[in-house]
Amino acid sequence: MNVPSLDHLKRAYAETSKATQVTPLLESRPLARLTGAKQVFVKPESLQWAGSFKIRGAYWRLTQLSSEERKRGVVAYSSGNFAQGLAAAGEALGIPVTIVMPIDAPKAKSDATRGYGATVIQTEHGERAREEVALAKAREIAAEKDLVLLHPFDDPEIVAGQAGAGLEALHQLADHGAEADIAFCPVGGGGLIGGVALAFHYLSPQTAIFAVEPERFNGMGVSLAHGAIETMPLGAPSICDGLMARRPGDAPFAAVTVAGVNGLTVQDAEVRAAMKFAFERLKLVLEPSGASALAAALSGKADVADKTVVVVATGGNVSLSDYMKHIADS
Repeated sequence: MNVPSLDHLKRAYAETSKATQVTPLLESRPLARLTGAKQVFVKPESLQWAGSFKIRGAYWRLTQLSSEERKRGVVAYSSGNFAQGLAAAGEALGIPVTIVMPIDAPKAKSDATRGYGATVIQTEHGERAREEVALAKAREIAAEKDLVLLHPFDDPEIVAGQAGAGLEALHQLADHGAEADIAFCPVGGGGLIGGVALAFHYLSPQTAIFAVEPERFNGMGVSLAHGAIETMPLGAPSICDGLMARRPGDAPFAAVTVAGVNGLTVQDAEVRAAMKFAFERLKLVLEPSGASALAAALSGKADVADKTVVVVATGGNVSLSDYMKHIADS
């Protein structure tokens, strides 16, 4: 499996920077005090265009299409954030986008995807794994309409594009005169952590990278522990809607294996508490998936005593009603 080089990551970031904004790296002294860390920096990709990091990889992947493929358009499946990122990228580049979304994906995400001009098709999955049903439908549409089928995370180019979040954080750390000892990053299928881990691997190899997943959906952690990709059994859903992939992608797994990533899990209650902390102390609105790495830091999943820590907060795409419910339940 092709693992993108540092030069590849830098070329992708140079291109995606034309369509993304630089998200801040926020130092939180309250978070450092609570965790015992020397310094804690939060990278709120929730403030990125389309509300998450996903536009980085989506935009870069679309720039790799031929002119003929751009005219035909693309189709992908997503529970929400890649859908919005790809739709926003397609709108910026003038490329038609069709998204297949599970029927139980948050309405706020499907509405926002349509708002960027994408065609949304929803699927009923019953007792089957929702990503498997949605992927099958996307493949069917690609064949029927001659569209380019894109995968939301299992693609070396998606990994390369998502690495921009890591490269950006490293530049910002240097501006602070800091070097990271530990970085926490949420994981669904692994596209983001694949890119972020490679960025740190190439430029800050002393940084320990932790893949943070919901309980019951820790396919990346289990796969890393076993040295081969494992598929998790179907189980009760997590509130981390965007992290419910049952297995990591081949391309992200190859990247995190090279980078020496370790896995951690968080419980829904810990995620809710992190969402509340982000609101009250960081003034950030995070969706459950976006707060999972913060949950890992707050709940002591790794020893951060006297260390410099980076927490990637990946998204803020959540309806007001759902957000208030989660906060009330914390």
